[in-house]
Amino acid sequence: MAKNNDRFVNQIADINSDYTQWYTDVCIKSELCDYGPVKGTMVFRPYGYAIWERIQAEADKRFKAHGVENAYFPMLIPQSFLMREAEHVEGFAPEVATVTHVGNNELSEKLVLRPTSETIIGNLYSKWISSYRDLPLKLNQWANVVRWEKTTRPFLRTSEFLWQEGHTAFATAEEANADALEMLDVYKEIANDVLALPVFCGRKSEKEKFAGAVATYGMEAMMKDGKSLQSGTTHYLGDNFAKAFDVKFLDKDGTHKYAYQASWGISTRLIGAIIMAHGDERGLCLPPVVAPVQAVIIPIGAAKNEQVSLRAKDLYCALERAGVRVKTDDRDSSPGFKFNHWELRGVPVRIELGARDIEAGVATLCRRDTGEKFTAPLDGLEERINTLLSDIALNMFKKADEFARAHIVRVSDMDEMSAALDGGNFCDAYWCEDRACEDSIKQKFAATSRVMHADQSDVHEHTCVCCGKKAKRRIYFARAY
Repeated sequence: MAKNNDRFVNQIADINSDYTQWYTDVCIKSELCDYGPVKGTMVFRPYGYAIWERIQAEADKRFKAHGVENAYFPMLIPQSFLMREAEHVEGFAPEVATVTHVGNNELSEKLVLRPTSETIIGNLYSKWISSYRDLPLKLNQWANVVRWEKTTRPFLRTSEFLWQEGHTAFATAEEANADALEMLDVYKEIANDVLALPVFCGRKSEKEKFAGAVATYGMEAMMKDGKSLQSGTTHYLGDNFAKAFDVKFLDKDGTHKYAYQASWGISTRLIGAIIMAHGDERGLCLPPVVAPVQAVIIPIGAAKNEQVSLRAKDLYCALERAGVRVKTDDRDSSPGFKFNHWELRGVPVRIELGARDIEAGVATLCRRDTGEKFTAPLDGLEERINTLLSDIALNMFKKADEFARAHIVRVSDMDEMSAALDGGNFCDAYWCEDRACEDSIKQKFAATSRVMHADQSDVHEHTCVCCGKKAKRRIYFARAY
């Protein structure tokens, strides 16, 4: 067995010495994805897409519980739409892919492949919204977007990716801003309860906000290398896009007013977050809620013992009836090969079943999150597995949370910030809110502001980490993907 395990370790790079290659190896060798024929594109393999389907399902039901309905808008957007909101077009111009010809004929107006949909949705909201009775309007679409990235990495940055984008419109600024904050809470719930992922949520700096927004709120997750991954954003758009696209409504007082809007999105980046926050030297370690296979049955010696095969089938049916996503690996391969195969793919629970186990009335279980191996009675095993899956989810969150807490360092000057960042940490710092200091930190340390700290109560007692002037904000700085 040790020999098989040693061979397995060599299948992927060492997580401690080559984190970047480890990540790529896990993506490809666990069959989550492959590279597309166009540079910067990615193919979702069934196992990877199944994880996204689970995330979609969990997110979708939460959105609908908040009164959001699904719709779909065209991928092709007239280039003139982007030009209507100056800050928006400036923010996305370097990433926009443009369609100029159909066949040999040049288009009279260039079309862009959507980098995001605020503009086309604003155009349609101007048609659909005419009275206060039409508000609030809360729509979401599950879609793909194209942003032509210079440097790409599977799930984290690709030229085309999958996401959801919510677009809401309200009669008042207060309602729209509250919606952005409300959906940030929904995202945090998804991260915690679905992905077993602790996150840092708060407002973004002016520099880091969404192009065209009044305020952007972010959800940041810490990866095992101490870098931050922006895992979701919500935006209070004010009436900026409403004015650009003439989204007006007749209010109760008989006057015409511009609507106030919010938008919010999470993407397949969340799969990258799962890999980097929970993975280890053996590959993926999937949270049970999103694992395509929650338990795998490995019959030992089934080819020579029909009883093992029959009992494995019975167990499969019992687990399936109990709602467990289960698979039986009855391939003609050694047990060690199968163990390694499913460990790499991050299956939460492995169930080993051999003749001796059956005689003893037990199965041997192995937890992917801890590697712990133990026996459990075959009678009622389906209830035991469901309980175990819940325990695994809680433990995965606890481990990730403890790691994150241990890698947050309070810093008061640039020397401390340098040491903290080089040590793979988030910096908990005070900042004067001056763009020049933010730029200086990025230039010196390749670190950016992530989100404002939840506790701003003692800001007046501190000075800026960069310039030493009176602080105005407490904020996290980190290197990021």
